[in-house]
Amino acid sequence: MLPLQFIDRVKYLVERQFVKGALFQLLVVAIFIGLISLVGGLLVWPGENSFSSLGDAIWWAFLRLTDPGYLGDDEGGWRRLVSTILTVSGYVVFMGTLVAILTRSLIARMTDLERGLTPVTLRHHVVVLGWTSRTVPILQELTASTGRVKRFLQRHAVRRLRLVVLSEEVSSAQLLSLRNERDIGSHAGKIVLRSGTPLQPDALHRVACLDAAAVIIPSSSHGPDSLVTSDVETVKALLSMASQAQYLRRELPYIVAEIEDIRKQALVERAYPGPLEVVSGDAIVSRLLVQTLLHPGLTEICNELLTARYGNDIFVRSGDIAEGQTLEQLASRCPDAIVMGVLHPLGEQGDRWDVRLNASSDTRISARDRVILMARDYDDTEPAPETGKHAVRMPAIARSSTPVLPVNHAGPRHRILLLGWNRRVPALLSEMGLYDAHEFDVDVVSIVAAETREAEISRYLATGTSVRARQIVADFIVEDDLRRLRPESYDSILFLSSDRLASGEEADARTMMGYLQLGEVLASQPSARERSTDEPQIIMELSDPDNETLLVTNRSETVVSPMVLSHILAQVALRRELKAVLDELFTPGGAEIMLRPQSDFDLPVNADFAALEKAVAACGETALGVFRSTPDSDGHWVQLNPPRSTLMALEPGDQLVVLSRV
Repeated sequence: MLPLQFIDRVKYLVERQFVKGALFQLLVVAIFIGLISLVGGLLVWPGENSFSSLGDAIWWAFLRLTDPGYLGDDEGGWRRLVSTILTVSGYVVFMGTLVAILTRSLIARMTDLERGLTPVTLRHHVVVLGWTSRTVPILQELTASTGRVKRFLQRHAVRRLRLVVLSEEVSSAQLLSLRNERDIGSHAGKIVLRSGTPLQPDALHRVACLDAAAVIIPSSSHGPDSLVTSDVETVKALLSMASQAQYLRRELPYIVAEIEDIRKQALVERAYPGPLEVVSGDAIVSRLLVQTLLHPGLTEICNELLTARYGNDIFVRSGDIAEGQTLEQLASRCPDAIVMGVLHPLGEQGDRWDVRLNASSDTRISARDRVILMARDYDDTEPAPETGKHAVRMPAIARSSTPVLPVNHAGPRHRILLLGWNRRVPALLSEMGLYDAHEFDVDVVSIVAAETREAEISRYLATGTSVRARQIVADFIVEDDLRRLRPESYDSILFLSSDRLASGEEADARTMMGYLQLGEVLASQPSARERSTDEPQIIMELSDPDNETLLVTNRSETVVSPMVLSHILAQVALRRELKAVLDELFTPGGAEIMLRPQSDFDLPVNADFAALEKAVAACGETALGVFRSTPDSDGHWVQLNPPRSTLMALEPGDQLVVLSRV
């Protein structure tokens, strides 16, 4: 029993040395090599041709142990036997074990480096906290926005944009996905991945948040029954950064944080005393969906303005580009852009703005103001010089301060079939309730228990709202269930992407299955051809940007919520004032983008876009483009900001896209 305990103790001691790392493993191997050399030297020291000393014998054994080339120099049977045993032991202990330890140590070191555990030493970079469905689109937006990025870099006195992403687990698959993205590609080398979560203070230090020019915190997905929500993680990250900055006596970085519940905005702002813009994902998508209900076709415009895929974008420029001039004078020097309005600072801090979209053309611009423009590229927003060979001066267009046309909303009564359930439904119903002049009668269809849905809505929706929501338990991808709902009797049908499935791909697969099933049901109704103009408006929310191209249809409007939110997060990080512009555009009251029939304006025959602008401005509105009754060869329905000399060739059913005030 005692010998067994001794062996166990030796094995335990060896094990404890091996788990300490490569240095201790090498030390154990060196001890074994020394012991084997000592035993081999003792075996050959006495006898014929004995060595002059024990040290020479041990050195002889060590040479045979480490180099098999000495094996042929030995004479005598006993010495050759010992030499052979030493040489075989050398292969096993010296070469095999040593190489294995060094190789394993090198692989472990490379793995640690690939995991991104080394703190970055960058300054004035952009940090994205979390690898979510928003992360890759955010990186695409940042790498594609060359004009805004150039201005951003000038503001922070750096020469190139560096992006750092904090991911819970860093893998080679993430690097490969970045290289394969069409808008990132060669820019993948500018992106640094680091391992960790925003809940860990060490991870925030690892990505150098306090040295960043901007920090973006996108929302992460959690199960519907999870007690830890994305908003909780966001608040924890903000508290950690504020605590680190206070301890190190450093300035707080500018942060753009996405939250799910807009009711948590005050709490988030209280958690972080530094420069902060809060983007409520649920509120923004709900606003877009409700605005689409009021203005059918608006998703086409939003998909162009709020994604970087094609077409125009909204830009905010400093007022010093046209200091002392009026909006009318600035517009005459911007042939490739549309002047939408101006931001006037409130207070001395300049972090709050009075948004004046569709402002009167005689509004004068000061150096502290910000000018709002729509253009295809940032360079198109640069005013042409007033004199010289490159001078451009278009005819001035006067716009009155008060629109003369009534608000062009669908409704005012809306009967809506809402297919699907996610956490956004209460926010969507709450957004509907903000439009006092409209009545919404909503039937919510889902396989989730009606009691569960009612409880979530009652916690969110204010009492006394004009929205009437009825809960129906059914599966909309089952044909019989869908037929019993009589979808043809609704004004609008809205598909919501579920957040209860494992991934956005699965949620979108269910949504598209329901959409195809709905098409079959509507097509099988009696006299479908005769009433095709009165078919319900169909709106789909998708979670995966890659799935939008799977449906080539002329009957539905699509909102890819991760792309829209990623665009907003990235652009607000580059230009903070843009958040105020988007809030003004997509909230009740203030300015709105509308579609108006041609008959509302006095348009000349064969009008170009300049003539269209003049006719719309005479009614106190800003012309943005044309919504065609049939799509072009690329499937686009909207033509925004065409060249002024373009003949619009309006056809029956075409509508004008205008910016007006409610």
